[in-house]
Amino acid sequence: MKFKIKKKDTVVVISGKDKGKTGEVLQIIAGDAFTPSRVLVSKINVVTKHKKPTQTDAGGLVKLEAPISISKVMLADPKTGKPTRVKLKTQPNGDKVRVALKSGETIA
Repeated sequence: MKFKIKKKDTVVVISGKDKGKTGEVLQIIAGDAFTPSRVLVSKINVVTKHKKPTQTDAGGLVKLEAPISISKVMLADPKTGKPTRVKLKTQPNGDKVRVALKSGETIA
């Protein structure tokens, strides 16, 4: 599947318990017909897991990021940091670049 959000992009959460927070995309999990596509964002949707002790690792409570639906995040505008929509623009040399609609700036 093709997404306008890529790994290492800065995104803003637009709904849910972490609304308004920003973070960097760590992983994109593509869905299929029955499961929605999800995204793993740093410091967003932090959950506490109970970890069982092993021979090498002590157990206890571990905080880690859980994936959220890709529809709950929007790309952050490179100029202002606010959420923005994205369109693909073809340059004269044939390359496709992502452009933020709010500011008109290209996204790396």
